[in-house]
Amino acid sequence: MTYVDLQEALQILGLRERSTLKEIKARHRELVKRYHPDAGSVDDPETIRKVNAAYEILQNYVTEYRFSFTEEEFYEQNPEEHLRRQFMDVPMWGKR
Repeated sequence: MTYVDLQEALQILGLRERSTLKEIKARHRELVKRYHPDAGSVDDPETIRKVNAAYEILQNYVTEYRFSFTEEEFYEQNPEEHLRRQFMDVPMWGKR
């Protein structure tokens, strides 16, 4: 898989660069319901193949992803905690 493949998969599923696993799964389900041949809404079977291939690329990427448990990454993922930590000792905002 290349970075271009990853970006193309995001585009096919209509996802942002920062998406949760829950968002990926929900979007895949939504598109499968819309484009599945049994639904009869699309005559092109290639569409469902592209959706499933894109989902597989994202699943592989997520499965192989090495999570960072560094303090910096934690605060990037939890900005409100970063603000609380930054200002918790300021009398106006934190402890008195």
